[in-house]
Amino acid sequence: MVFRYLTRELVKLEHEAKLLLLTDETNPDQIRTIQKELGTEGRANVEIISLPASNRYSWNFFAVPKFLRSRKADVFHTQYILPFFVPKRTKLFVHIHDISFKVFPEMIGWKDRIFLALLIPRSMRIADRILTPSEFTKAEIIQRYRVAEERIVVIPNAAGDEFLSRASEADIMRVREKYALPEKFVLAVGTMQPRKNIAFLVKAFAEAGKRIPDLALVLVGKRFGYRYDLEIEHAIDELPLPEKVIFPGYVDDADMPALYAGAKAFAFPSHYEGFGIPILEALSQDTPIAASDIPPSREVAGSSALFFDRSTVASAAEILYNVIIDENLRSQLSAQGKDRVRFFSWEKSARLLRNIFRERCLEDRA
Repeated sequence: MVFRYLTRELVKLEHEAKLLLLTDETNPDQIRTIQKELGTEGRANVEIISLPASNRYSWNFFAVPKFLRSRKADVFHTQYILPFFVPKRTKLFVHIHDISFKVFPEMIGWKDRIFLALLIPRSMRIADRILTPSEFTKAEIIQRYRVAEERIVVIPNAAGDEFLSRASEADIMRVREKYALPEKFVLAVGTMQPRKNIAFLVKAFAEAGKRIPDLALVLVGKRFGYRYDLEIEHAIDELPLPEKVIFPGYVDDADMPALYAGAKAFAFPSHYEGFGIPILEALSQDTPIAASDIPPSREVAGSSALFFDRSTVASAAEILYNVIIDENLRSQLSAQGKDRVRFFSWEKSARLLRNIFRERCLEDRA
């Protein structure tokens, strides 16, 4: 998602340089969909190029290097893993959204762990610049990979265009009916891997719910998906009313603003994040936030959220309770949240990205 928004905004901004957008997609219908999403239709300086590959290894070892040797690109920008055998003339920019795989290696599969342990240090070593979404992730890379600070640039994330305005009451009602949701619920959004700390949230919700009997917990994300935290199921089983934890399944992107707007509170209990886009999404809909007290959450939310100790259920339960029942507090957080949402934008981030590309190329030619 981050790459899609950045690319779309970069396409809007850049009318001079040639932009070559690489994909392993070969289906013509899907490529047309990509063109529409990125706004490349009718743009003479933008080309979507299909580079088929059987897997990510062959993409990095063969498909991309072969292409870069043939097209003489000045800049190559990708996420996490830089390709092999890239011509020296090409400046390399690697986007590292977070390094949770380094901090919590036990929370990912062993194959991914080996793959990342081998290739991430190499990518950081050969990159002309490393791009990260937050000062926190920048500090983590400096500490854990011993990268020089001047080689890292922070390109903040933002909320998507669908969150530029608050959902209407009619949309809130429509979405509530569509997904069979109750009137009063706490919302959490994202993957349900162990580092997201959702089992802890279930326990905190259970405590807060003792004082708010009609409260439910809505967990948006794939139940039993990749690296699903089975502790979530154990925590639900211990609830007196397990049916109060609701998994609505896939939610259409267009419905997400109304889902946030309809929630009494948004919970963000993660152990570790690189940024925290859902925080901005919730703030855009005036939904009060209870978040774990970790640096990236404070960096994104500022003073527009309440923070709890992610290891103390009672702390999280009390904050959840307060942001639901205290109307003055809710109004205060909402007013502060508007400024935080405006502070971040994909247009500003894309402009920063474009400037970094240009500056690095000019430095080399000087």
